[in-house]
Amino acid sequence: MTKVEHFISMIEEEFEEIEKGVLTPESNFREYFEWNSVNALIIIALVDSEYDVTINAEDIQNSDTINDLFQTIMDKKGE
Repeated sequence: MTKVEHFISMIEEEFEEIEKGVLTPESNFREYFEWNSVNALIIIALVDSEYDVTINAEDIQNSDTINDLFQTIMDKKGE
């Protein structure tokens, strides 16, 4: 499992409405669940706990795909 695949599996675990195995790095994650401030906070907390990186709503807003968001996380992490 690649790092981005691991990130995808964490998102799928966190959001029950997302069917397992549907998301890919190229998926626009906002198309798979209702996008609101609560879900943004869930993603922010997930990233903080798993990667020890702080992202904000703007980082999420500027990301079209899961891979875009993952790259933002990796850039902030210095990887």
